[in-house]
Amino acid sequence: MLPQLRMIEEETVSNLTLAGLNEMVGRELGISGWVAIDQARIDAFASCTGDHQWIHVDVERAKRESPFRRPVAHGYLTLAMVAPLAMEIGVIPRDAAAGLNYGIDKVRFLAPVPAGARVRLRVVLAGIEPKDAGQVIMRTQNTLEVEGSDKPALVAETLALLIPAAGVRGP
Repeated sequence: MLPQLRMIEEETVSNLTLAGLNEMVGRELGISGWVAIDQARIDAFASCTGDHQWIHVDVERAKRESPFRRPVAHGYLTLAMVAPLAMEIGVIPRDAAAGLNYGIDKVRFLAPVPAGARVRLRVVLAGIEPKDAGQVIMRTQNTLEVEGSDKPALVAETLALLIPAAGVRGP
């Protein structure tokens, strides 16, 4: 992507408001920077979740026995990257008091993320659903791309409940 085009997209997202969400439906909200999924991150995730499957944490065995010839990230680690990378992009409108995780309608893990690979997130606003008190459910299509790969690591349709700041009207 051209730097100038990226800057324009960042301005659009940073100016995102609850009232302006309708006109953004179907448009890309942005692309995050690249983030390394190194072995230390994979090991930390294994420690947090208790998922110490060898294909993720045993480097030597993965080199010998894995079809990928090295460890790969947990699928749920890659899914866990969606929220912080979406926040980096700035997908929560500036006049929202909060954006809360409301759920995931669909997730597909399409390709492994080898230890040491870099990923980034691409977010498209898929839809909005106004609720009571100016609250909005925002549906986004998230694609976690792997650097150098034609196939994304995952696609996920996520939902966020946007709560307006005091005095703000929604769409």
